[in-house]
Amino acid sequence: MALFLAAAMAGCQQAPDPAPVHAGPAIAAIEAAATDWPSYGGQASSTKYSALDQINRETVKHLRRAWTWHSGEVSFGSETVDFTVSEMTPIYANARLYGCTPFGRAVAIDPATGREVWSFDPRKPRTGNMYHENYCRGVAYWQAESAEVRLRPCGKRILYAAQNAVLHALDADTGRVCTSFGAGGRVDLAALDYKGEGKPATTSPPAVWGNVVALGAAVQDNMYRNSLDGIVRGFDIVTGRELWSWNPIPDDLSGVTGAANAWAPLSVDAKRGWLFLPTGSASWDTLGVNRLDRIPDANAVVALDMRTGRKVWSYQTVHHDLWDYDLPAAPTLATIDHAGRPTEAVIQGTKTGNVFVLDRLTGQPLFPVKERPMPRSDMPGERAALTQPMPVLPKPVTSQSLKTADGWGLFGFDSAACRTRLGVLRNEGLFTPPSIKGSLLHPSFLGGTNWGGIAYDPTTGLAVLNSSNLAASVRLVPRAQYDEKRDKRPGVSVYEMQGSPYVMLSEVLMSPLGAPCNPPPWGQLTAIDMKTGQTRWQVPFGRLKLSTGLLTPTSWGAPNQGGPIVTRGGLVFIGASLDSVFRAYDIQTGRQVWYAAVPAPATATPMTFRHTDGRQYIVVSAGGHGGFGTQLSDALVAFALP
Repeated sequence: MALFLAAAMAGCQQAPDPAPVHAGPAIAAIEAAATDWPSYGGQASSTKYSALDQINRETVKHLRRAWTWHSGEVSFGSETVDFTVSEMTPIYANARLYGCTPFGRAVAIDPATGREVWSFDPRKPRTGNMYHENYCRGVAYWQAESAEVRLRPCGKRILYAAQNAVLHALDADTGRVCTSFGAGGRVDLAALDYKGEGKPATTSPPAVWGNVVALGAAVQDNMYRNSLDGIVRGFDIVTGRELWSWNPIPDDLSGVTGAANAWAPLSVDAKRGWLFLPTGSASWDTLGVNRLDRIPDANAVVALDMRTGRKVWSYQTVHHDLWDYDLPAAPTLATIDHAGRPTEAVIQGTKTGNVFVLDRLTGQPLFPVKERPMPRSDMPGERAALTQPMPVLPKPVTSQSLKTADGWGLFGFDSAACRTRLGVLRNEGLFTPPSIKGSLLHPSFLGGTNWGGIAYDPTTGLAVLNSSNLAASVRLVPRAQYDEKRDKRPGVSVYEMQGSPYVMLSEVLMSPLGAPCNPPPWGQLTAIDMKTGQTRWQVPFGRLKLSTGLLTPTSWGAPNQGGPIVTRGGLVFIGASLDSVFRAYDIQTGRQVWYAAVPAPATATPMTFRHTDGRQYIVVSAGGHGGFGTQLSDALVAFALP
C-alpha cells in the first residue's frame, strides 16, 4: 500500500441586491428537524445530521443502489495530469444535487435518476496543482430572501472555488455565469494581497450567511519561511466585492512568518452570523525559530463576525506547532446537554486525537483542559512550548504514545525491523519536537482525525468521528548533509524549507512487509457522549490490503480519509475506508448493520436527503484516492430503499 505523504458560458442579468438576512426562520430551521442537505456539512453548523428516518435500523438491510453518476475524470498521475482524489460531498438544494469534479467542473444532477442537468467547466489546470492532486470537496448554495428575486436569473446561486483559488458564481438553475459577480462571474484570489511567498489554493467549499460568502485558502506546507498569510476573506455574494479580510498573523510578524491558514471547511452559527474557522500552523510548519513570539490564532478555533470579519474569540489547541498539527476539520456547532442545561457548544477534532468541547459564546472549555509539561527542543534557536493543552475529557480517540518495544509486524523479522526503526528516533511521547536525529510523530500528520470531522446526533447526544492511528518520523537534515539519492526514496516526503539550514524528511513508518509499525487498530470509529464527555463506544474501522496481498482482519482497522454522517433513523453512514466498502452502523452500539461494495474507496463524506419523489437517498463519492495508491473510479453512487 502506498500512503500519501506528503470556457465561460452566456452571462445572466444580475439580480438586485436583496436586503441582508439576519436571524430568524429566513436563515435556519431548527437543525434537529433538518431534512435537506443544503451545505457541505449538512447544515451551516457542520453537524452532518439528518432528521430523515425512512432508512433506519430496521429498513437499512433493504438499501440498494439507486443510480450511479460518472464524471468521466480519472487520472493515475502523469506529466500532463495530476492524479485524481475523490473527496466531494454534494449538496441538495433547489430540488437538485450540486457538486464538483476532480478537474474542477461544477455540476447539477437530477436527484432521482443521476442524470447530469448542467455542467460548468472553468478550465482549471490539470497539472501543477498543490500536492499534485486533482480534487474538489464541494460547492455552496445561496438564494435571495425574496421569493420574487429568487425567480430572476442568478437569484439562486452556486458558489465554489476551483482548486486554483478562483471563486465562481453560477446560476443554480442553468449553470450560466453570473457575469456581474466580480470580473465576469469570478474573483481571482491569487490576485489579492496575501502578504507572503507562494500562491494560494482552495481545498474546501466556501461558507455562506446572508449575502456574504467567506473562504480561507491552502498554502504550500514547509516550503517558505514567509508563506502566504492565512487570510480569510468575506465577499458580497451579489457583486463579488470584498467586504472584509482577517489575518491570523499578528502585524509585527507579517513578513517574518506566514500561514496559520484555514484550509479545511468552515462552519456558521446562522443565528448570530458568526463564522467558525479551524486554523493551522504558522510557517515553517516543523521549525519555529523565526516565530518564537506567540501567535494565538494559529492552530486555533476562531470565531469571526461574518458581517465585519471582526474576531469574537479564539482558542488555541496547539502552542507553537512544530508537527503540522493543523486543525483539519470544520468546527461542529451543536447544542449539548451540559451541567443539566442546553448549552451551545463547538466540538473540534484534531490530528492529535484530542477532542475539544468549547462554549460557543466564549470559547472556554466545557470539559476540563490541563496544560501538561512537554519535552524541550534540542534544535539550535528553537523553543518548543513548555506545555500543551490536553483535554481531561473527552479521552483521545487514538493512541498518543508508542514505545520501541511496541514495534509491530506480521512476523518476527518484520516486527524486529520496526523496533529498529523506532529505536533510533527521539521519542518522548506526544509533542516530541523534530530533531536532526529524527523524531517520532504519533499520531502522524494524517491524524488522529482529519478533514472528515465530526457528526453530531441531537437525539442521542453522541458525537461520532473516525480516526487513523499511524506513526511517522520527522527529521531535519542539515542542508549541507542532504543527499537526494540517499534521502529521497519511495515513501519519504521531502520538504524544501527554503531559507532555513534544513531539509525536512517525513514518512509513515512501515514494516518491510508493508504493515504499519505501530500495533493495530489502525483506524477506528468512536462515539462520545457529549453530556458526560465519556466514550460510549469505539470499534475498529476499515480493512487494509497489505503489499503481501493480505487483506487484514476487521479487528485491525485501517487508515481512512473522509467522515461520517448520522440520521434520526439511528444510523451512522461512512465511506472513508480504503477497501471500497460503504458502511452503516447502529449509533447506539457501534455494531455494523449494513454494507455495500462501491467501485473504489469512498474517501469522501456521504450525505442524505429526501427528494420530491418521497424517497430518502444516501449518496457518496466513490472514486478512490490517487495519493494512497488505491483503485480509482469516477463514480458518485446513490442508495435508496426499493
